[in-house]
Amino acid sequence: MMHIYGTIFLLTIICYGSVFAQQDFLSQQKKYDRVRTSFSEKEQGIVENLNKNGLTTDDLNILIVAYKADEQLEIYAKKKNETSYKLIAVYNICASSGELGPKRRQGDEQVPEGFYKIDRFNPASNFYLSLGINYPNLSDKKKSKASNLGGDIFIHGSCVTIGCLPMTDGKIKEIYIYAVHARNNGQRDIPVYIFPFRMTDFHFQAYKNKYAKNQELIDFWTNLKSGYDKFILEKKALQESIDKSGNYLF
Repeated sequence: MMHIYGTIFLLTIICYGSVFAQQDFLSQQKKYDRVRTSFSEKEQGIVENLNKNGLTTDDLNILIVAYKADEQLEIYAKKKNETSYKLIAVYNICASSGELGPKRRQGDEQVPEGFYKIDRFNPASNFYLSLGINYPNLSDKKKSKASNLGGDIFIHGSCVTIGCLPMTDGKIKEIYIYAVHARNNGQRDIPVYIFPFRMTDFHFQAYKNKYAKNQELIDFWTNLKSGYDKFILEKKALQESIDKSGNYLF
């Protein structure tokens, strides 16, 4: 009997410890001056926007979508126990580098294209605040022939970039707060989908015509479009896997 009670007590400690660690992410982030400043300046507006959309900061998951040609970044959000997201905010991307098409090597100045997630928070960034993207992902690694694919791709402040998504300091404050709340609510994987353009049938046909001599790129975009179409239709986080050639499967 004592063994059973001891086991229950231990599991209770582990459970509460896990919850505490999850909820403590917000307080850990607020140890940094820039994060505190961001919350002081932007939290009220974010709470109002969430309330307008039937959401709250303590029951929030987010998903980020970026369009390179349109130079826009969108924030989708939902309650934790919901499955479908809704669009709650749109931001202009401040600057760009490279051209349309995926990132395949260090130094090509390309912004990646594909299906990623936030893998780190940097509250002391050289570009005010930044959210790291897990480039290169498995698809990038399988499709690239380069010995060095590069890395350190971020959504960040300021208005300069070599392969990242710069949002200005004012806008990154808001985006960072959304992400901090989502992470604090237990969302370990915040999806980030980066598309070359809004991949409607009309736009895709236009770009296929423009890049008709680059069949490899068109094939890659065709694969991305299958994910784009599924997300736009369902507004749910994609459950993707990667085949042996680096193509996404949904």
